[in-house]
Amino acid sequence: MFRPFALIALLFALSGCNLLPKGDSGAAKPKIAANGGTMPATPIAQKCLAQLGQTGSRFAAIPDQYYGAGCSTLNAVRLSDLRGDQASFALANLGPVACPTATAFAGWARFGVDRAAQRMLGSPLARIETMGSYNCRNVSGTSRRSAHSNAQAIDISAFILADGRRISVAGDWNNGTQAEREFLKTIHRSACKRFGTVLGPAYNAAHKDHFHLETGDSNFCR
Repeated sequence: MFRPFALIALLFALSGCNLLPKGDSGAAKPKIAANGGTMPATPIAQKCLAQLGQTGSRFAAIPDQYYGAGCSTLNAVRLSDLRGDQASFALANLGPVACPTATAFAGWARFGVDRAAQRMLGSPLARIETMGSYNCRNVSGTSRRSAHSNAQAIDISAFILADGRRISVAGDWNNGTQAEREFLKTIHRSACKRFGTVLGPAYNAAHKDHFHLETGDSNFCR
């Protein structure tokens, strides 16, 4: 004889198979990067984050964002600091950066800037001052979107050394000591080996106070 309480228990068990916590769609949850933040799901993005992690940089992966009008931050991170030969160094005024751009930046900062500072100026790097990264805007004087509109470019304004000296593009490209001028020109040239487009004071007046570092398929260094 089939007892009523057994039927109730069976129905409850079957219904429980499809129960989900409130708000849970049942989709796979995003992975969390070792350095914090949501890890993008694509294998290419994961590979880039792994490469960036190997540089010793501290960062958090951020969710993809589309802002309209051709602007977005995809496969992007927020960098907290970068690793040098002797210690980490800080970053100022830096927003979201596409992972490939961040990886190129980390390599240049350590092997191009930090080592040049030690060799040419006698002090390691302590901080890099920037004028930002992501910015939904066009290339100046054109209707073409800037690489900043996709977080694929960084503008660098100055370098703070561990001994307290501040070497700025605006103040020292032309008017610094001989060692400071040569330092800036050396790291500008080294950036050209890692980035597709590098622009500085020698390019035009719009870049008199910063280096524009941009990843991509182009090959332009001025």
